[in-house]
Amino acid sequence: MNRINELNMVALLKVMPEHNLSKGQVGTVVEKLNAKTYEIEFTNSKGETLITTPVASKDLILLHFELA
Repeated sequence: MNRINELNMVALLKVMPEHNLSKGQVGTVVEKLNAKTYEIEFTNSKGETLITTPVASKDLILLHFELA
């Protein structure tokens, strides 16, 4: 299992309509809040923060840019 760390890029595995976030939305891990929750920053294409919100680890997938 891949471990999610601060500054990793992740994507949502579910829709979060209360925050206007779609499944597949890409964000950056800001902080690990506890064993099952991360603070994720979602930005627009200009790099401006749309929202920073807690997300359960079960609702995230770690993105890879290089072979492990």
